[in-house]
Amino acid sequence: MKTKTIISLLLVMMAIPCLSQSNKMFYPGREWLDDEQHVINAHGGGLLYHNGIYYWYGECKLGKTILPDWATWECYRTDVTGVSCYSSKDLLNWHDEGIVLRAEKSDSLHDLHPSKVVERPKVIYNAQTCKFVMWMHIDSADYGKACAGVAIADSPIGPFDYLGSFRPNGEMSRDQTLFVDDDGKAYQICSSEDNATMYIHLLTDDYLKPTKTYTRNFVKKFREAPAVFKHEGKYYLLTSGCSGWDPNVADIAVADSMLGEWKPLGNPCVGENADKTFYGQSTYVQPVIGHPDLYIALFDRWKKTDLPNSRYIWLPLRFEGGKPKIAWKEAWSF
Repeated sequence: MKTKTIISLLLVMMAIPCLSQSNKMFYPGREWLDDEQHVINAHGGGLLYHNGIYYWYGECKLGKTILPDWATWECYRTDVTGVSCYSSKDLLNWHDEGIVLRAEKSDSLHDLHPSKVVERPKVIYNAQTCKFVMWMHIDSADYGKACAGVAIADSPIGPFDYLGSFRPNGEMSRDQTLFVDDDGKAYQICSSEDNATMYIHLLTDDYLKPTKTYTRNFVKKFREAPAVFKHEGKYYLLTSGCSGWDPNVADIAVADSMLGEWKPLGNPCVGENADKTFYGQSTYVQPVIGHPDLYIALFDRWKKTDLPNSRYIWLPLRFEGGKPKIAWKEAWSF
């Protein structure tokens, strides 16, 4: 009996580290668990670094994936649940902070009603107002609304108060992202004109509205899924083509200023399946604090008929010969 007891205790002790072990490596495309061993649910997301902590915001996708009977294209969707948030100090191990912007179930006309579309939430911090500002793509189920929605909070983990939606400068806004420059100026970058053209809007000082200053870029080039970052004084814009939920070739462009002329550099992805962006689609690029010249390119690997089970592809982005390169890695770490 004593021997059996000792063996049982040893087995329990061996199991404890497995339950509490932390992530040591990135495994692009694989199931990613948070610190409570639940699958991370933050699709089409973006990151915010604030006071030593990274915050990951994304679409919380739950329930059945729907393709409406009236659909003339593959507009798969799930009912809107809200925007989720996770926090981390190392970009590898994430804690679930819950839903920071919730669906409005009682009002069928509300932008956040489960029957609508809420995609690609991004959050930036305004040092002047001390507010956290979220922009997102707000749409109707048929994607005809094509608006930007804005919400604010006093804390990075919310709750966020929804302020409403609009078309920036009267133009469509679908896939979108945000960027704050070193001078504190903020920009919204979005697919517009039925995704044919990319708009860049300079935002007001409180980051809540667009100013009248904006540019039209990649006219009739049909680019979406924008992600912006800055490196050695130059601005880079990563995008995908427009092929619905299906993967396509990525492209990256460079400019001397956010409102300047963007020069395409071609596909930054290299290696097997680079022409399909490793079966992913861009959503954000994050500089890694403490690792100069290292960035992480964030992609979603969409599973269009089962969207909650879509996966994340996070890969290192480095500069080689003055150009950004993203190579596939089965596993990697800092």
